[in-house]
This record gives sequence, structure tokens and C-alpha cells, in this order.
Amino acid sequence: MAKNIQSLERAAAMLRLLAGGERRLGLSDISSSLGLAKGTAHGILRTLQHEGFVEQDAASGRYQLGAELLRLGNSYLDVHELRARALVWTDDLARSSGESVHLGVLHQHGILIVHHVFRPDDSRQVLEVGAMQPLHSTALGKVLSAYDPVAHSEAVEAERHAFTPRTVTGAEDFETLLDLIRAQGWAADVEETWEGVAAVAAPIHDRGRMPVGAVAVTGAVERVCPGGELRPELIAAVRDCARAVSRDLGAGRF
Repeated sequence: MAKNIQSLERAAAMLRLLAGGERRLGLSDISSSLGLAKGTAHGILRTLQHEGFVEQDAASGRYQLGAELLRLGNSYLDVHELRARALVWTDDLARSSGESVHLGVLHQHGILIVHHVFRPDDSRQVLEVGAMQPLHSTALGKVLSAYDPVAHSEAVEAERHAFTPRTVTGAEDFETLLDLIRAQGWAADVEETWEGVAAVAAPIHDRGRMPVGAVAVTGAVERVCPGGELRPELIAAVRDCARAVSRDLGAGRF
């Protein structure tokens, strides 16, 4: 069995200690409560403070939980709520389209798949929850790059690799593509990331009308694009699903 990393265990214990009881604790309180030498406790606190997980009151010198933990907590809650609100709608979309459905959010300069509904047939499929997708070439990534300023900056500033001959990599061409996506309200990936695979995605907004994720239908290019054209009813279904989830998140009508 792999050994736990002691410094991480101590940091986690420190955060739990600061999360309960008194709002602020001094170095002596923390070190004695956890059975640590003051030098060891101070080193861990200094690292946590540098990362924003702990803050030190300038007047008293006492420590409390930092804003970065709140941001991470809110991010978890946002994703949890997004998944909860999308469950029924994504199931319906997979059933009506006959294809796989992915729910994605911006994460670490890419798209994190947080929910995956299998194509409703008996074929063997692999669960992709937790997988990462690129921003500049996938339907999920492009639609968030068009609507989310943070995703846009990350996609523009990053090196855009050509996964296939269809991948748009040039800066001017990419911006033109994002303008088109904003105008039509959806994005497509037709063999731009994987040969033989096509997808259509639409953005999901929260009650503040901010983009919090995107939903996509993904399948074989011959089914999603029969005759070389995206199926109009598929585009409409993806957009309807995104609007429904947005409404459930409090965004109102789009």
C-alpha cells in the first residue's frame, strides 16, 4: 500500500482545525492542537498562506481560512448544481438524438467532462467523466471560448495544435470562427479533434447570465453529418437542452 504524504496530511489537518471552533487561531494554538513543533507548523502555514488557502490577520498575527478555499468550494458547488440540473435534460437529449451527450466545464486551460450520457444502444462505450478536452478544437471548448472571457483568453494565448487537417489554428481564423459561433449560438467540431467524430455544442448560463458550462452531442461523423451537413434537428435539440438547463439554473429565457 502506498504511503500517505505526511506534509499533506498535516496541511489537511490544519485546514480542518481552522474550519472549526474559533474563527482565528495563533501559531501556538495550531502547533499544540496538532502536536507539531512551532517551526513545522509555521512552515506549513506559510505555504498555505502563499497559495491563498490561509490568511494571517496583520494586527493579531492569528490565522484563518483564506479566500482561495471559498473559491474552490464555490466551484465544486457550481459544478455539482450544474450536473444535478442537467441530469434529466441530458438523458432526454441522448434518447432523442441517439448519440452520446457530454457536459463540460472550463478547467485548467481545457474542458473537463463532468457528466457523460451513453449513446442509447447496446454498443460498448467508455465513460469519459474526468477526461479533458482541448479548448480550441472541440465543440465544447470552442463554444465556451466564444462566450466565456476566461476561456477565450486561455484559448487565444495557448498554442493551438493541429490534431487533424481540419483544426483551426491561426489566430485570425480562430477569432473569426468564434464570431460566427456567437452569432449562431452554437459550435461544431467536425473531425477537428478526432478523425471520424463530430459534435455540436451550446453554452449553459447561470442566474447571472454567465457561461458556466456547455452541453454537446457527439457521434460518428456519418450520423451527425449525413451528406456532409450537420443535422439541423440535432443543432436545435442541443440548443434546447442548453436553454432548459440554463433556465433551471435561474438564467431565464435565452
